[in-house]
Amino acid sequence: MDRATRNALVVENLPLVGYLVSELCARATHLSRDDLASAGAIGLITAAESFKPELGIPFGAYARKRILGAFSDELRSEDWASRGTRKRIKETLAVEEQLTAALGRRPSADEVANSLGVTRDEAQQAMADASRHVTTLDDVTSDQLVAETVLPEEQLLENERTVFVRSAVDVLPEKMRHIITAIYFEDRTVKEVAEELGITHSAVSQQRSEAIRLLRDGMNTHFADDESEHEPQSRISAASRSAYLARLADQAFSGMSRAALPAPQLLNSEIA
Repeated sequence: MDRATRNALVVENLPLVGYLVSELCARATHLSRDDLASAGAIGLITAAESFKPELGIPFGAYARKRILGAFSDELRSEDWASRGTRKRIKETLAVEEQLTAALGRRPSADEVANSLGVTRDEAQQAMADASRHVTTLDDVTSDQLVAETVLPEEQLLENERTVFVRSAVDVLPEKMRHIITAIYFEDRTVKEVAEELGITHSAVSQQRSEAIRLLRDGMNTHFADDESEHEPQSRISAASRSAYLARLADQAFSGMSRAALPAPQLLNSEIA
């Protein structure tokens, strides 16, 4: 890829960095927006330099992973708490919660120290650390979070999936889009849709099944874990499938900057 093409990719996709930064900061307000934006821009540039269009993966999907990876690297470098510290904080929070429930008030440092079997100074330090917002960015030990909450990156991905599913429905072929919208977004039955369209119950079911397969192709392409090609599930022609994926890539990227209607959980589960 020549420099001009690379630069064009970076400029065109800078809004993606802003979107991802906003979503992450909305979930963790202590983060530095400027630092994340800088790290995300570097991730975007790296993605543009290593992107291979011949693999058939939309650049937005490829760049998103690089940007999120850059966020993780940035946050990990600023994480002040060691694994041992996070463990001590988790134990302290658990004791504080138990004592609060038993005493009907916030426990003192001495009470926490006695429950933990540590000195008062050690308890005070642990309580001070616990008051700071601590998250782990180690995917392998993500179950050791001090707070039992969803990681910002995980919520970000879930939000993006919701936007993506709605976009994927919007660019389906007209009849498929109508059937999916009626059944999953308007809570209508297959029988009602068949009567409206003047076709058989079986025909509606077949169109719905093919639409679900096509949506899965879109999900597999956009949220691929690697750069290898995925076996298509939809049975339409290769040209029609490629045209759909191209429309979807454009629609999904433009849709990231605006609010989207929520995708029904049932539809999400069928596509997954």
